[in-house]
Amino acid sequence: MTSENDSLLIEFLGDTPLIRVFDFLIVFREYDHNKQNIAKNSNVSWNTLDKIWDKLVDSSIIVHTRKVGKSQMFRINQDNVAVKKLIELHKSLMIESLKKMDSSDCDAPQHIESAAIV
Repeated sequence: MTSENDSLLIEFLGDTPLIRVFDFLIVFREYDHNKQNIAKNSNVSWNTLDKIWDKLVDSSIIVHTRKVGKSQMFRINQDNVAVKKLIELHKSLMIESLKKMDSSDCDAPQHIESAAIV
């Protein structure tokens, strides 16, 4: 069951810990994060993140970026083919959602397709 606060990606792919982690990392893909930050902002427990972590790293979905003090920092690997497809899906879902909005109720541009969604 999804809540009204769930992202379009979570609504479309289902509310699982892995999808929550993907969603957070895609939305904030320009930044690197430590595991604690990823768990907290994905609404995933530390133990659950720890269970899926090795799979994410081994498949190069998440890459190590740097070390800050004792904290290891990671970000989603935007060069990974699967990640590129997930980002495309995320963008497509946003565009479709915007198209469905009643243009009289918002100030959205008339030509959503040409709007730059990053």
